[in-house]
Amino acid sequence: MDALITAATSADERRRGAKVAVLPVGSFEQHGDHLPLTTDTVVASLIAQRIAADYNLFLLPPITVSCSHEHAHMPGTVSISAATLYAVVNDIRKSLQASGVPGLLIVNGHGGNYVLSNVVQEANTSGPRVALFPAREDWHQAREAAGLDSSSAEDMHGGELEVSLLLHGTPELIREGIAQADHSAPERPHLLTLGMAGYTTNGIIGQPSLGTAAKGKALLDSLSRSAAAHLSLIAGS
Repeated sequence: MDALITAATSADERRRGAKVAVLPVGSFEQHGDHLPLTTDTVVASLIAQRIAADYNLFLLPPITVSCSHEHAHMPGTVSISAATLYAVVNDIRKSLQASGVPGLLIVNGHGGNYVLSNVVQEANTSGPRVALFPAREDWHQAREAAGLDSSSAEDMHGGELEVSLLLHGTPELIREGIAQADHSAPERPHLLTLGMAGYTTNGIIGQPSLGTAAKGKALLDSLSRSAAAHLSLIAGS
């Protein structure tokens, strides 16, 4: 994780003069027995770091605890309320604006952070200033570009996509046994009511055995390309 947190100085950012900041938002939640609790934070940070480097943007440190209430039944999961996450991200946005950085790209690594959509929706009422990334279409394009074998419905948590990104960016974080952790539950109509406990006993929904470092690299390449359209909307805000 240390390598994913910016080491830039104030002088570095003064020279950069970026008008858009990139904020990774992850979570601290169970990802089965073989992936770290920080998996979503690592995923968001890998994407954010790549975009910030490719477009010379102001990279912020990640938010590492968010809304993971559906995982509360499994050890290690820690959550904050949606209202708290909303307030933290909104405060960061206002602080950036006050310091002369009007644009914000929020890179979300956890599907349960629904409230981030509200942050972005409300922030843009007077003009495009904030974007939430990746959008569903961005993920779809990235999955196709990387040749993933599983669909987004099948690959919900701790599966092929997340393992591929970690194998590419932080392989040292993956424990032995991931190849035997596949679990199928593509239909989850009552997830918000039952939580993950209603659909998995090992904490995984997907096929981590399909993950490869090459797929992880291709995912990041595609996501970086997709970010351009979002950035073009907020760069002049």
